[in-house]
Amino acid sequence: MEETLRLLHQLQKVDSNLDDVEDTKGDLPEIVKNLEEKIATLSEKAAAKQKYIDEFVSSRNKADNDIKDFEEKLKKYKEQQYQVRNNKEYDAITKEIDFAEESVKTLGKQFENFENLMSIAKSELEEYTTALTEYSEALKERKEELAEVSKETEEEELKYNHERQKIVTRLSKDIVSRYEKIRSGRGKAVSVIRKNSCSGCGNRIPPQHIMEIRRNDKIYLCQHCGRIIVSDELPAHATR
Repeated sequence: MEETLRLLHQLQKVDSNLDDVEDTKGDLPEIVKNLEEKIATLSEKAAAKQKYIDEFVSSRNKADNDIKDFEEKLKKYKEQQYQVRNNKEYDAITKEIDFAEESVKTLGKQFENFENLMSIAKSELEEYTTALTEYSEALKERKEELAEVSKETEEEELKYNHERQKIVTRLSKDIVSRYEKIRSGRGKAVSVIRKNSCSGCGNRIPPQHIMEIRRNDKIYLCQHCGRIIVSDELPAHATR
């Protein structure tokens, strides 16, 4: 267990170095991530809006074709009106004419409504497209900046990642998983006894617990912050 505790302490040191390297990139990684998320969201909205427009185009075209069909029927019915032989035929054609005229009126309103909705949707799509262009240009610039900074720190990152991998392979998966879980919630997973206190949160550690921690025979968690506490004497020993 002593070796495990020593490796965990070393792993924390390497991760802290990697954090320092990441800090030199400033907000760039987060900015790039946010821009990518915004572009993805806008792209989905633009695609949905285009589909919406396509459906309106289809409905508008159908209304337009139906209007033309009824207008042709109207022309034919009005010509037939002069050829009727009795009142029954006249009433039947008149009814067809009334229906066709009402249909043309209704379809005309639908056509106009589809045109208005399409106009609004196209305006919204244009806004999405403009924003996408702006975000894409900003993302390109930020990625170039990040690539330049990353190039400067690439050697350090490779070195620390290599060291990290060597340590992780010597620890059990359960221990690494436990370490990563604490680290994700606390930033740092391992703290050292410092002036009888946890170096992570500053809270005092009872004397009895300090004696237990210095035995290096089990993993001890700080009762206040939940970090793994290792003996202040442990780091002084060389790793085998």
